[in-house]
Amino acid sequence: MVNSLTAEENIIDKWVTIEIKMFSTYTSCWFIRKVICWRAAASIAWAVLLLPPTTAIFVILSKFSLFHPIRTITECLSLLTSASAIFSFILLGGVIIMVGFLFLEYHTVIPNIACSKIALFGQLFHPRQFVISLAHCLMGMIVGWCCAVTTGFRYETLAYSCAQSDGHPQMCLNEYHLMFLLAGAFVGFSHSLLGVIHNMNYVSFHAVEQYKYLRFKGSLGLVVKCSISQAFYSVRNFIVLYFFLGYIPKPWICKTLNLQLDSSVNPLDSIAGLLDLSLLYHLWISATYLLFMWYITLLLFRIFVSEVYSFPVQSSFTEDAHQCLPKVLTDKQPMILKFLALQDLALLSQHSPSRRSEVFSLSQPGGHPHNWNAISNECLSLLADLTQRLVAYHETVATNGRAKSLSSGSERKTSSETSVTSGIEDVMSPKPVFLMKTPASVFARSIAGDPQSPLTAPFTPDLDSPFASPAMRRLTAPVEQGSPWYGTVQSPHIMRRAPKLWSTSTGSQVNGSPPPSPASVPSPKQEPSKPSFLAQFLQNRKEQVKNFLAKRVLIMYLFNKLPEASSQALFADSQAHIWALEGLSYLVQASFSEDQFGVVQTSLPSILSSMLLLQEAVDRHFKLPHASSKPVRLTSSMGDSSYKTLRFALRATIKTAIYRITTTFGGHLNAVHVSAEHRKRLQQFLEYKE
Repeated sequence: MVNSLTAEENIIDKWVTIEIKMFSTYTSCWFIRKVICWRAAASIAWAVLLLPPTTAIFVILSKFSLFHPIRTITECLSLLTSASAIFSFILLGGVIIMVGFLFLEYHTVIPNIACSKIALFGQLFHPRQFVISLAHCLMGMIVGWCCAVTTGFRYETLAYSCAQSDGHPQMCLNEYHLMFLLAGAFVGFSHSLLGVIHNMNYVSFHAVEQYKYLRFKGSLGLVVKCSISQAFYSVRNFIVLYFFLGYIPKPWICKTLNLQLDSSVNPLDSIAGLLDLSLLYHLWISATYLLFMWYITLLLFRIFVSEVYSFPVQSSFTEDAHQCLPKVLTDKQPMILKFLALQDLALLSQHSPSRRSEVFSLSQPGGHPHNWNAISNECLSLLADLTQRLVAYHETVATNGRAKSLSSGSERKTSSETSVTSGIEDVMSPKPVFLMKTPASVFARSIAGDPQSPLTAPFTPDLDSPFASPAMRRLTAPVEQGSPWYGTVQSPHIMRRAPKLWSTSTGSQVNGSPPPSPASVPSPKQEPSKPSFLAQFLQNRKEQVKNFLAKRVLIMYLFNKLPEASSQALFADSQAHIWALEGLSYLVQASFSEDQFGVVQTSLPSILSSMLLLQEAVDRHFKLPHASSKPVRLTSSMGDSSYKTLRFALRATIKTAIYRITTTFGGHLNAVHVSAEHRKRLQQFLEYKE
């Protein structure tokens, strides 16, 4: 227990250090200061400018009278020009600025996908999320107060003068005003939790570039629809909660503010009080107004931040070299900068011949293709990293709790696994920047906190987990000396299979020779140290607790991995790989007629091999039993769920990119040095059979 607590403390310290470093790197980046902050400020300014017309519509809806339309218009105009309305505008503007700041601080281009129920609960109850929820509650209460004051009538003040039984006046609590305040806090809290569940801080990039006005106009109907529906559900939940728990805040507020409860008025935490249709209507209108303001701010932030940014390919001044596209792609940068740079690469490779010529140009003096080398190496590194993750994920899923009996001739990897592994080594061997990683290092990146790879490793077999499969423990358990598996294999049809590791395959098969069989490499005999009685006692108790918890249905429901979510987390950053594929393929296509120095031809074998390896790994992933073969239907909500279809877009982009190259070069690809298996695959593309 002490060791586990120490390990958890070390992990927490690492995460705190990593977040501090990431925040300092984020704020010190030139692009964040000069571009992102100004874009966020522009989005907030537009949201504030849209506040008066939005408020005017809210006032008309809250005071509308079918039988007295002229009086309604007169009251609305007088209210909008009053001092209380101006003060409300100031408060609402401050709320919008605070909401925009939270979007700027916590936005992400890679969604945070929980791979289990307990992971989702961990996100919801994170201390940082608690502070954010508290801030949304406070802002919701401020908006609720502004709505109550604007609506007027019986909702305007928190206290009113009432008569005692002896006839003396006193101040009583206005429960209608209190309900507006509590409803605003509840809607803000609900919005904060739904933001975590639906990844509302996720900023996606549109495949088709549009003007900001057209994007805003096209999404305005969705904002109105989501605001109306979400306000309805939030008010419904608040009414139910207030019916059961409404008696708690009233005595506390009365005691704090020295107010009394008016016994002549029906309490609102009763059926008779909650059947007031006018009250329900005004609560719903106020909640819709609150959510509409916040959703408009979110929409404008997404539109402005995801706008295309054009990076210079090369600069004549050394002080501007860090702002050039090759330098931005290769350096360690915030993810929003990386994504915008890859987006610009995909666009310039397709639409800008002048900028493509700068990519193909040679340095002076020296005559080296530095721009092309930096761009192609970074794109190939991204493709190789994703291929490596997919292969490690497939091997982990294949050995996660399933012990397969193998014959003596099947101790090697399958042909597809061997081809992918050796192919990655062949592509990456001449380039030290693409060093091979083991699955442990791939999975440890989420703990190490690398900002370039914030993904978690789904389906990672944790043998110390109380829910680890017994078959997995038998696979990795040490072999006892008296066991028939010890030493030489007794039968050619019986052999023990350990879980496959990437590092074991790369070291033994890099030169093409098969790994030595267990019979030819006897294991050295070591005397195992006998554990103490206390250690054995604690281990037995630990196993008993694990077995007890593993039989509880609720515990298994919380800790079991979600296959679909795990697959989505694996491809969460695939938008970067899509742009890398498009950029490389379009540049290779253009090089057929524009590359005067032949700088692309030296990298063509590596590019083709990387694409074919990635296609094979993606196809194998879609053949897994838990992987969905059809895109999920996107829900109509403000939470951007486009990341759920990224793996399908990636699969189509890979095939399109390879076809783009093969149709351009045609039979010239027969002179490219690739492996025999890749040559067969290319021939299928050349014959349009893939």
